[in-house]
Amino acid sequence: MYQVHNVYAICAFAAVGGGLFGFDIASMSGVLGTAAYTNYFHVEGHYRQGFINCAMPAASLVGTLGSSFIADRMSRKTAIQVAAVLWTIGSIFQSTSNGIPLLVVGRVVAGLGVGVASAMVPVYQAEIAPKEIRGRVVSLQQWAITWGILVQFFIQYGASFTGGGATNPNQGSAAFRIPWGVQILPALILFVGMFFLPYSPRWLAGRDRWEESIRVLANLHGGGDITSARVLAQYQEINEALRFERENAQSSFRILTGDKILKRVILGASVQVWSQLTGMNVMMYYIVYVMQAAGIGNPLLTASVQYILNVALTLPAVLFLDYWGRRPSLLFGSLSMMSLLFIIGALEALYGSPNPHTNPQLNAISWIVENNPSVSKGIVACSYLVVCTFAVTWGPTSWTYVSEIYPSEVRAKAVSLATASNWAANCVLAFATPPLLQHINWKIYMIFAAFNGLAFIHMFFTMPETKGKTLEEMDDVFERGLPPWMAGPKGSRLDFLESEIKEGNVKVMGPVKRR
Repeated sequence: MYQVHNVYAICAFAAVGGGLFGFDIASMSGVLGTAAYTNYFHVEGHYRQGFINCAMPAASLVGTLGSSFIADRMSRKTAIQVAAVLWTIGSIFQSTSNGIPLLVVGRVVAGLGVGVASAMVPVYQAEIAPKEIRGRVVSLQQWAITWGILVQFFIQYGASFTGGGATNPNQGSAAFRIPWGVQILPALILFVGMFFLPYSPRWLAGRDRWEESIRVLANLHGGGDITSARVLAQYQEINEALRFERENAQSSFRILTGDKILKRVILGASVQVWSQLTGMNVMMYYIVYVMQAAGIGNPLLTASVQYILNVALTLPAVLFLDYWGRRPSLLFGSLSMMSLLFIIGALEALYGSPNPHTNPQLNAISWIVENNPSVSKGIVACSYLVVCTFAVTWGPTSWTYVSEIYPSEVRAKAVSLATASNWAANCVLAFATPPLLQHINWKIYMIFAAFNGLAFIHMFFTMPETKGKTLEEMDDVFERGLPPWMAGPKGSRLDFLESEIKEGNVKVMGPVKRR
């Protein structure tokens, strides 16, 4: 069967799995403000809507925890295909739902798929990519998420005009069935396309399929030449790392809780949790409510600008993350978002007032800024800047960093645990945000601002830089005995080994073919 060997093409296509995550995030944001959704499902009370929203991230948490078992036994590639099948089934249930129970079942099944994809797509990308562009290609996961959010939102925005428009009390169910049905298409494309992508060379090596592993490495990084110094150096590094891990063999779960790896497990989980506690998901899940509270006339249209910015500002991180590094990205992002969220909260506190509930379209919110266009524009501008900052910093970096800091033997399990932490935080926020917006209104921005401050402190003292290092060098990065804010030695062991092979100082034999 024909296989693609271009690293950019492989990682970009696998990132369609991230697009499913984006469809998940935006799956409710555009339909919440339509009469079709309100009248059909009769969602009354913020806790019920929170329950519907959190059904998907709760299931994604379960899917994430189970993803490593599929990925370790059946391959990272197969795990992504399983995710696509689950998403397709869940989307069918959602688009044909006749009430809240079937809608929740659909979101649960689709959520299982998103959980598997969100954990295993970055692992697959990291294990395919060379160290020089690993940040760039793994960041494609986040870029795909932003595209999924944008595409789904505009599908919902277009569908909201069906049946007389979003404010027509007799609007038909097409307003939500069309968006939930269309999202089946990317999952089907992902499932079929993955057949034409290679297995992870590190997964093949872990299964002692060395001939296939070096052939994949050669196709990816050596133009098909298995005698290339670059290919032989990578092969040697992977071989030595696996041999060391097997000589010190323990159960993978015991390794995860050992002194050597536990701090990395905690760090990876923390990065994923902090990425949720930045406040970004409030902007994504409930952007309509945010814009309504700011007194914006057309919240759906204004919110769409935010989704466009999210896509556009992720691109600089995709292009330059391997240049400016992971650590500066997260530290700058935390400080910037903290400042912006404090400003939003202060503006709403000073110029807002309790919602008098004279407009039925605003019943979902308890605090509103009225008759003050300049303040409303300031709130919207700061909201946009929060999204832009997250898109350049925490969004792509959180996926890249977590996918690269673990040894091969436990990478799938460790990443699944870290991603599960993301989904656990996502689930709590999806459920808690509507009642929080109702009961503490502007204070919620102050809370998320404080979280960003705490994230800055935590990352400053615990997060070492990983750019320019191979996956097999991460033990050196974390065990070099230097504080995280001090840079380690420059360069990579792989580059030195490659030059030694080229000069003939080191001989590396590839796997011997079995007859």
